[in-house]
Amino acid sequence: MNPFSSPTRLRDMIRAIRACKTAAEERAVVRKECAAIRASINENDQDYMHRNLAKLMFIHMLGYPTHFGQMECLKLIASPGFPEKRMGYLGLMLLLDERQEVLMLVTNSLKQDLNHTNQYIVGLALCALGNICSAEMARDLAPEVERLLHFRDPNIRKKAALCSARIVRKVPDLAENFVNPATALLREKHHGVLITGVQLCTELCKISSEALEHVRKKCTEGLVRTLKDLANSPYSPEYDVSGFTDPFLHIRLLRLLRVLGEGDADASDSMNDILAQVATKIETNKIIGNAILYECVQTIMSVEDNGGLRVLAINILGRFLLHQDNNIRYVGLNMLMKAVTADAQAVQRHRATILERIKDSDASIRKRALELVCILVNETNVKALTKELVDYLEVSDPDFREDLTAKICSIVSKFSAEKIWYIDQMLKVLSEAGNFVKDEIWHALIVAISNASELHGYTVRALYKAFQMSAEQETLVRVAVWCIGEYGDILINNVGMLDIEDPLTVTESDVVDVVEIALKRHASDLTTKSMALVALLKLSARLPSCSERIREIIVQYKGNLVLELQQRSIEFNLIIAKHQNIRPTLVERMPALDEVTFIARRARSLPDAALTPTGPSVGLPNGVARPEAPIVDLLDINSDDAPVPSSSGGDLLQDLLGVDLSLASQKSDASQPSKNGTDVLLDLLSIGSPSAPTESPTQSNSSTINILSPKASKKVPLSPLDDLSSLSLSSKATSNAGAATTMDLLDGFAPSPSTEENNKLVYPSITAFESSSLRLVFNFSKQPGNPQTTNIQATFRNLTSNVYTDFVFQAAVPKFLQLHLDPASGNTLPASGNGSITQNMKVTNSLHGKKSLVMRIKIAYKINGKDSHEEGQINNFPRDL
Repeated sequence: MNPFSSPTRLRDMIRAIRACKTAAEERAVVRKECAAIRASINENDQDYMHRNLAKLMFIHMLGYPTHFGQMECLKLIASPGFPEKRMGYLGLMLLLDERQEVLMLVTNSLKQDLNHTNQYIVGLALCALGNICSAEMARDLAPEVERLLHFRDPNIRKKAALCSARIVRKVPDLAENFVNPATALLREKHHGVLITGVQLCTELCKISSEALEHVRKKCTEGLVRTLKDLANSPYSPEYDVSGFTDPFLHIRLLRLLRVLGEGDADASDSMNDILAQVATKIETNKIIGNAILYECVQTIMSVEDNGGLRVLAINILGRFLLHQDNNIRYVGLNMLMKAVTADAQAVQRHRATILERIKDSDASIRKRALELVCILVNETNVKALTKELVDYLEVSDPDFREDLTAKICSIVSKFSAEKIWYIDQMLKVLSEAGNFVKDEIWHALIVAISNASELHGYTVRALYKAFQMSAEQETLVRVAVWCIGEYGDILINNVGMLDIEDPLTVTESDVVDVVEIALKRHASDLTTKSMALVALLKLSARLPSCSERIREIIVQYKGNLVLELQQRSIEFNLIIAKHQNIRPTLVERMPALDEVTFIARRARSLPDAALTPTGPSVGLPNGVARPEAPIVDLLDINSDDAPVPSSSGGDLLQDLLGVDLSLASQKSDASQPSKNGTDVLLDLLSIGSPSAPTESPTQSNSSTINILSPKASKKVPLSPLDDLSSLSLSSKATSNAGAATTMDLLDGFAPSPSTEENNKLVYPSITAFESSSLRLVFNFSKQPGNPQTTNIQATFRNLTSNVYTDFVFQAAVPKFLQLHLDPASGNTLPASGNGSITQNMKVTNSLHGKKSLVMRIKIAYKINGKDSHEEGQINNFPRDL
């Protein structure tokens, strides 16, 4: 005998595996047994073939690979004896599935066994086919299975029906072959055959509409009669389960009736009486009774409309909510969520019970009940339900509080008819669970407050009181600080008092104290502290008597390790100390925010305005890089892109080819992605270049400061056009002589253009462009050691007797060039050559020595108030540039 072969019995192997104390010991035992089984297979040992397969099945259940024993299953199936076939079919069902190619080899053995004279072997073949039948096997063996539906033995008919259900699922085209045999099974008295016949008919009705109509016409009355007999049957020990006669057949019949009654009024009418009888007669004190009732409710809710039955079904679900078993309560809530669409009024009657389930000890039930409550909310009951939810918020578990807070805020924002009620409820939520409120919720609250001008006084007083009671709630502190910064003077003067309010005495010092507390709280994050600093800056203008104290508080953060706070402190200190004349205008009260646009964008009904060509002009949040605007390669070099609309437009953005630059397009370089999203307008105005004057953080189109983001004082990052088509222009805004001396709010000046060094390489000048009205001359120079960069001085002269005003020069270069334009020396060009305008530019050639410079230009100006322009392409650059 082979030394690796082992006649170990199955029980001995199981005992050895269970005795292992570590996974390594178990693997060692399994490896030893697998080696012995392989040796036995190689020796074709018939004595231990069935024992080896039994061991393999146990090893397979432990998760170890057993593919080497698949062929042993086929050998045992081909054996003539019942014990070998039983073990072979068991191994086939366990070790293989329908995706295995080996399965094709067993089709012939299955066909022979389905025609075997021994009914037990026929039963084995049907069990195997019903478990692992593939589409190919179904087509080959369907006639044999159909024939066995009429077999004399009920056990064979039962197994044939289950196997037929698998066949029609795999090959729906075969459904018509099984319709008549399946309906014949519905007249069986044997419950085992009847329940499988019902299941087969259910599968046929779901797969084939013709089968559904056939069963609906021929069998509905018989099924109703069968269910009635079953419901009224006396005690039968053969089918009794906890006092119920064959509950499994009950459930199968109800499911089939549900399929037949859905969408058919006549069939639904014929089963109404028996459904009402089952719903009222079944007791609910046992789990089996509740299972039957649940199926009955599902059937009632699925068949055609019958108001009385649906109310009865919803009342049963209401009783489910009072059951002690968690599973029954959960399925009751699930079913009620589906029933709301059918009869919301009937579900509303159980509102109190559903609200109680929100306080359930089971987390899944609480969440499902909360979802159902949100579905039940409407304009008439929103206040009552919100009050219940807010009251429970005080005692809810921390794990559940986030979901509860989000649902309350959603309900309040959706169904609030009055601004004051909305503000009151949101303040309650912020006071109880402010740390669980998401950013978009308190942002929406601030937007709503800014639009409710008549409630500014009421809101700021309510927030002041709430801050005294719940200073540990972060979002409450943020909203309070924002409102106090905006409406601190209203708080002191008790402006806009409502009848429901009591007078409140607040001094200027008290207002500053609140913001100082928020600023110095240990738990305050960067956003809260940034908002507090902005609020102090605004209060310095609203409360002049506290201006010096406010400045002292702000100065304390000049050396803060957080750069954001340090920057705000330095900037705000300079504003208070040196710019009292512009401070009131700078920090004036924020105008009403666009509530409609905010709500629409929050609901995602509008795309981001910054990316929408026709969308509203809404800026991105501070600190977020602006998406890269499309830029066109005006020379159309290496680009076949069609122009696409851009969100920027205006007379200033006329394309050099005579096309509006709002229809510019960009072709990105995949190997070198752009560094950030500079707006095309900023690049066209030469703001995105390193030498352009930098904008102060406080300079803005609005005289207000956006503090909804911790990066409120950050500038949107700008960058030159590195790897894209360079496009620049000097505009009226940058060509004005006064632009270079514009002082920012930090008491600084814009940087002046860098001075040129004397050791330059000078090249002959050229007349780059000349017409009857204008001449353009280029003077070239290079810095030693940097041959790729060319400094160009453009000189413009007017050849006519008319003065040119609003003079603008635009230029574009292909992708291998980078162009930087400095501001022009002026925007008025005198007549008859009596003066000139000069403008410096730098061109960097990345393919120096391989390609020459090329440039497309456009010159725009006004003559006596009328627009005029000239354009052309410059190709006569010196080749060594």
